[in-house]
Amino acid sequence: MNVPTLLRRSAERMPDKAALLVALDPGSPCSFGRLDAEADRVARWLLAQGVTAGDRVAIAMHNCIYFAFAYFGILRAGAVAVPLNVMLTESEVETLLADCGSVALLVAGPFGEVAATAARRYGIDAIGDASAWDELGPPDGRAVDPTVGEDDLAVLAYTSGTTGQPKGAMLTHGNLLANLEQQMAIPAAHVTQDDVLLLALPLFHIYGLNVTLGLLVMNGATGVILERFDPLATLQLIQNVKVSVLFGAPPMYVAWSSAAVGDGYDLSSIRLAVSGAAPLPPEILLGFKDRFGIDIYEGYGLTETAPTITSNRMAEEPRPGSVGKPLPQVELELIGEDGRTVELGDPGEVVVRGPNVFQGYWNQPDETNKVLVDGWFHTGDVAVKDEDGYIYLVDRKRDLIIVSGFNVFPSEVEQALIQHDRVQEAAVIGIPHDYSGEAVKAYVVLEPGAHIDATDLLADLRGRLARFKCPETIEFVEQLPHLLSGKVLRRALRT
Repeated sequence: MNVPTLLRRSAERMPDKAALLVALDPGSPCSFGRLDAEADRVARWLLAQGVTAGDRVAIAMHNCIYFAFAYFGILRAGAVAVPLNVMLTESEVETLLADCGSVALLVAGPFGEVAATAARRYGIDAIGDASAWDELGPPDGRAVDPTVGEDDLAVLAYTSGTTGQPKGAMLTHGNLLANLEQQMAIPAAHVTQDDVLLLALPLFHIYGLNVTLGLLVMNGATGVILERFDPLATLQLIQNVKVSVLFGAPPMYVAWSSAAVGDGYDLSSIRLAVSGAAPLPPEILLGFKDRFGIDIYEGYGLTETAPTITSNRMAEEPRPGSVGKPLPQVELELIGEDGRTVELGDPGEVVVRGPNVFQGYWNQPDETNKVLVDGWFHTGDVAVKDEDGYIYLVDRKRDLIIVSGFNVFPSEVEQALIQHDRVQEAAVIGIPHDYSGEAVKAYVVLEPGAHIDATDLLADLRGRLARFKCPETIEFVEQLPHLLSGKVLRRALRT
C-alpha cells in the first residue's frame, strides 16, 4: 500500500467526479480520472529521466492543480517528494536542494522562477508551468504502478529544528497513510465523497498536504484550490460553491472574525471547521461561534507526526484553549525533566509514539537521536492535561517562533542580522500577534558609532530570509542581557 494508490482507487470508483476546482475558474474542474492520468504522466517522465525509487524530487509551486499532479506523480514513480516553502529565497532553496540531493525540480508560478534559478546554480533541471507541461509527454493512458510500500520514504518535509538549520523530516507512505486513517477514525468527523473542501492552506505544508489533499483523495471529496487567501473573496467562495469542510489556521479564522468582514455571507453549508498549525486564541473560537454559529475544532500536530496527534474532535466538545485529546493509536505522555510522567495538572513535555511518527531527520542522526528515544518522539512542547483528559499547550522548551504556522528559529534570523556590517549583536524572540499568532521581534546592538534605521535593515534582510522570517519590529538597544557563559538570555527580553 502507498499514498498514490488512494488516488487510483478514487479514480477507478468515480473517474468523472470533480477532484479539484480552481477558485478563479470553478467552471473548469479537474476530475479524478484526469488527476490520476496526470500523475501517471509525471511518473512516466521522471522514470524516463532515470529517476529511481528513493530519489528526491522537489516541488516549487504555490497552490495550483499542477502541485497535485507533481506530488502524486513523484510518489507514483517511487521517488520522494520534497515540497518547498514558496516564501524561501534563492539561496535558501539551493541549500535545501543540496541537502536532500534533489535530482529534479517541478515548478509553477512566480516562486517557480525563483526556485528554477536556484536549481540551475545547483545543477539540476526545472520543469513546469502550464506552457512547459507538455514537455512531460502526453497523458496516453498508460498506468504506472509504483513498487514502493508503507516502509518506503514518501515525503521529505523540511522544518527548522533546535539548531535553526533546516532539517528534513522523513515521512514514509505508512506514516502518511496511518495519520489519514487516524483522522478518519475520529467520531462524527469523517470526510466523505459528498464534501467540498477549501484548499486554502499551503500545500507545501504538511497540514495542507496530508490533511486537506490527503483526505480529499482518500475519500473522493472535491477540493477548491485557493492560491492566495483573501477573507472577503474566500467567504464569497464558500457561499458560491457550498464548501462543507474548512481546514484552516488561526490567521484565517482571525480574518474571518474581523468586524470588517463576514456580514451577509451564508456559511450554512459548513458542517466541519478545523484549526491547526498554531494555537487558536480562545476569543476567536468563541467569537466565530457567536458570529457564524460554527464550532471550530482545534487540533495539534507537527511535521514529524504527519501531522495530527490531538483534536477536539476526539472530545465531547471543543474547549477554548485546548487542543483536545489524542487520536486513535497515538500514545501521548507528559514527562518532566526526570523523564517520568508528571502529575495530573502539572506541565510536562509532550512525547508521543504511534504509526504516524516520522523516521528521523535526513542525514542528521545526532538530531534524530535527540528527539526519538525508545520509539517516543520528544516534541519540545510543554502542555498540561486536565481531569477530563483535554490537552492544553502552555509553552515550548525551545525558542521556536511560529508565524502563521511556519517555524522560525531565532538563531537563523540573528545570524542574518549580524551579517550586516553595522550590526554588532542581535537577539530574536517571538511576540504575540493578532493575525499570525506570533511575530518576530529583533533586538539589535549596532557597532560603535554606526547608524542605520529599521527600514534599511529590514530591506537588507529580505534578500537573505523568507518574508515570514523577517522581524515585524526591530528595537535598537545599547546592550543585550547575557548569561555568564556569554549566551544571550532571551527570556529576559520577553519580560
